[in-house]
Amino acid sequence: MSPTPPVRRLRLGLPRRVFSQVLLMQVSIAAGVAVLATGLFLAPLSAQLDDQAMRRALAIAQTTAAQPQIAEDFQATRPSVGGPVQTEAERIRKASGAEYVVVMNMDGVRWSHTDPTQIGKVVSTDPREALAGKDVMQIDNGTLGRSARGKVPLRNADDKIVGAVSVGIEYDSVRARLILAIPGLFAYAGAALAIGAVAAYLISRRVQRQTRDLAFSDISALLAEREAMLHSIREGVVALDRGGRVRLLNDEAQRLLGLDAEAIGQSLDDTLGPGRTTDVLAGRVTGTDLLTVRGQRVLVANRMPTDDGGAVATLRDRTELEQLGRELDSTRGLIDALRAQDHEHANRMHTLLGLLELDMYDDAVEFVGEVVGDHRTTAEQVTEKIHDPLLAALLVGKATVAAERGVALWISDRTLLPDRLIDPRGLVTVVGNLVDNALDAVAGTPHARVEVELRAEGRTTVLRVRDTGPGIPVERRELIFTDGWTTKKPPAHGKRGIGLSLVRRLAERQGGSARVDEADGGGAEFTVVLPEALTEPAPAPETAPTEDSLPGNTPTEELIPAPDTSAPTTKEESR
Repeated sequence: MSPTPPVRRLRLGLPRRVFSQVLLMQVSIAAGVAVLATGLFLAPLSAQLDDQAMRRALAIAQTTAAQPQIAEDFQATRPSVGGPVQTEAERIRKASGAEYVVVMNMDGVRWSHTDPTQIGKVVSTDPREALAGKDVMQIDNGTLGRSARGKVPLRNADDKIVGAVSVGIEYDSVRARLILAIPGLFAYAGAALAIGAVAAYLISRRVQRQTRDLAFSDISALLAEREAMLHSIREGVVALDRGGRVRLLNDEAQRLLGLDAEAIGQSLDDTLGPGRTTDVLAGRVTGTDLLTVRGQRVLVANRMPTDDGGAVATLRDRTELEQLGRELDSTRGLIDALRAQDHEHANRMHTLLGLLELDMYDDAVEFVGEVVGDHRTTAEQVTEKIHDPLLAALLVGKATVAAERGVALWISDRTLLPDRLIDPRGLVTVVGNLVDNALDAVAGTPHARVEVELRAEGRTTVLRVRDTGPGIPVERRELIFTDGWTTKKPPAHGKRGIGLSLVRRLAERQGGSARVDEADGGGAEFTVVLPEALTEPAPAPETAPTEDSLPGNTPTEELIPAPDTSAPTTKEESR
């Protein structure tokens, strides 16, 4: 015996798709509104029809009681089927379409009635109000059933009440009028419902397109997944509306831009301030993988417009990559310096070997002394003026590279920098970038020369780097400090255009400035001012004035000869 297959139970419920749910809800709302409106209209319509029927009965009764002949016949005759009162009452009833016209005396005895058998009998409802002289309108049950009634007093020629006239309108006719009005009401309600259904369909179709026909549960799941994804990825995401206001910032974007959740809803100009980062995110600078600097971070930004007029921008942190690139440049600089020293060392060794083979021992001794003296002179010239070991080592190494490239690297005699730097590595970055830029600018030009001046003014450090290159046009003197701007071929590890931007960023971060002007005699002169770059000096003992400080001595500049053993400690990307 084969097993009985499982029975599938049909589960009734709302459809899953947004289109179907929205359509069903809106049609239900439209139908409910139509039914409610119809009911609210029918309720006063029924009361209005009742009132019209009672007023009509009262008007017929008043018209009947106003005829003098009826009052005369009423007083002159007895109640009878063929009497003049019954005859006239029936004529009026048939002419007006009333259900009955009853004329009664003061005791409520009928002189007329639709049913002849009721003539001479007392009426079934209380006539006292009408006999007391009041006009009465009411819906009541009587001998002929439920009817809308109007009762008025009957007066004789002396205006004395001698009886009453009661007229009834069949209530079924009132109900029939109400029923006849219902189809028209339903037609209007159906038309309204149809219009509402069409509008609901159009709205549902629009919602379907905008939600891509997903279910509400799918949309909720997508939103939860989006929140989890945006706050977990290690790439900054900034969403903007069509007005340029921030509508989304994930955790990484807040970290990279230095913002918090309060920035949501504000414009980029208010939250970030003017600058290249704001221009890139706002779309005022176009392109892919755009470089920008925010604080101490080097960022790569990409911007994608959205269909609603807004945009989504992504940010990648390239600070570590730039640091690796600068370390690579430093390594290359070290290799260049070692190669230059190896070349010079080989030449000197060949010279020394030749002198020894020629038995010119005294000349060999003198030659070795000169070589050692040159190296000692190079180190002494730098360390006498620059007391910070990192900067001194940097300039000695740069002198070796400059000598190999045929550039004279000079240090101004006005240079004097104590060993009290708060951020020596930052200043090494600034000096390395500017010297490399100057070497690149003057390479291959006649009488190439680069001059470095570093001096302290209280706690402020002033750096000037001059070169004899072609200089920088006035219109480009601010542009060269822009992130990503360069005239050179990109290096192997990435893009150029970061060095000078970092120089200005570092200066502005310390409250200083970085600018470029035209040097005396042509070329470019970069000036960097770093306030509060030095610690407070310790009290120095009194010393006798030196010969250099006496009046009349003029400062001189010294050429740094290429040393034997030294290497640069850093090399930034140049302009």
